[in-house]
Amino acid sequence: MADNVAEESAGLPALAVTAAVGAVVLLLVLLCGVGQGKGQQEEEKTEEKNSKVKKQPRKAKPKPAPKQRPGTHTFSHTLLSTSLKGHSGRVMGLDFSNNAKYLATCAEDRTVRIWSLKDWKDKEHKSVQVNVELDHATSVKFSPDNRAFIVALYNGNTIRVFRIGRKDEGTGIHVSALEQDFPQKSIKDIVGLGISSNGKFMMTAFADTSIYVWNTKPGGEVLATIDTHQMENYHAAVSPCGRFIGCSGFTPDVKVWEVSFTKGGEFNQVSRAFELKGHSSGVYSFDFNVDSSRMVSVSKDGTWRLWDTNIEYQKGQEASLLSKGDLHSSAHCMVAMAPNGSSFAIAQGYDISLYSTESGQEEEKFTDVHAEPVTAVAFDLGSKYLVSAGDKHVRVLHNTVGYRALLHDLQHKLKTTQSTAYKERLKEQIKETEDALKSIVGEEKGEKDKKDKENSKKKGK
Repeated sequence: MADNVAEESAGLPALAVTAAVGAVVLLLVLLCGVGQGKGQQEEEKTEEKNSKVKKQPRKAKPKPAPKQRPGTHTFSHTLLSTSLKGHSGRVMGLDFSNNAKYLATCAEDRTVRIWSLKDWKDKEHKSVQVNVELDHATSVKFSPDNRAFIVALYNGNTIRVFRIGRKDEGTGIHVSALEQDFPQKSIKDIVGLGISSNGKFMMTAFADTSIYVWNTKPGGEVLATIDTHQMENYHAAVSPCGRFIGCSGFTPDVKVWEVSFTKGGEFNQVSRAFELKGHSSGVYSFDFNVDSSRMVSVSKDGTWRLWDTNIEYQKGQEASLLSKGDLHSSAHCMVAMAPNGSSFAIAQGYDISLYSTESGQEEEKFTDVHAEPVTAVAFDLGSKYLVSAGDKHVRVLHNTVGYRALLHDLQHKLKTTQSTAYKERLKEQIKETEDALKSIVGEEKGEKDKKDKENSKKKGK
């Protein structure tokens, strides 16, 4: 029996060792299984995440929601002519027709509205609504013959053409019907859209370094592509004269190309014309006057610059600086020049400043024009009105700087002309301009006196 006890005692350590080894092996197996399970779960999560990303729309970058002023926003100014109300979403772009009869506006409510300019002085403003199916437009441009308009699609990142058809009897405005979408060329946002005044080409610029030049025939044929070498395009436009395409971006210059055609009307080439050099940082925006003899630019460096572009660029002549000034800040802004070159407007945040090109001085400042930051600003073809967008309303402001510049120009012509008949026409135009300016300034003074009386009454109480 003693021998059996001794044998059992001797076998206990061996059994303990065996049990310990077995426990370690089991633990390793369990740990390996947990690790494989976690790895498989992570792999499944990664696959699920990737599949979700692939299903999302391909956008260059999400656009942040604009900061809106708290409470109900109202804008009042002595130079406010009217406000166009009809959109239910934020207005993103606007354009005047070449016959000076209509204004087109596009908004996030997936509509384009065409407004009649002749009833701007009335209390009610007529417009026709055109739906933008399955998308919304960020920019809109009329064709030169006013028989069509194009929009830049936010999600589709391409051009959509609308053909203007039958006339609406109620408003006198032509109703539009969908024509076609052009082929998509980039997943980046469109930062520039334009049609040449001769109707020979269209332009789209994207938020990379690409610009596409299209013919205006159905089908959307690409005539040429441009690599701007600007790291990122900020803004692009076709000049009102129809000869040039300009582009600005991350680099501190504005590059301008000429689009040329043969005598038979066939596309020839796109060639570099000139550059605007002088800013020390990226250029947010720029604009031309009607004959492209003047340009204005605004930059991250906190300055605006006015340029003489009436040059012989074929001979190597460069654009010269006429004047420059400081912006209110270096924050993002946009600029528009009056077609007659008399004035330009700079929109920055919620505010708009109106400058004289002759003096370079800020003549008017409109604060808190919209409930959200300004998205678009433009002058009418007569340079008499300044129009802006930013929320669901469109503001129409009197351009008194333009009126004064026009009056000065007419008076100068009257002194220099020798023709009796021309002198009589000039005198009539001078009187009409003086009467219009007096009417605007008279309204401005009346509003100012009214506000002064109201303030004095409040102080008296």
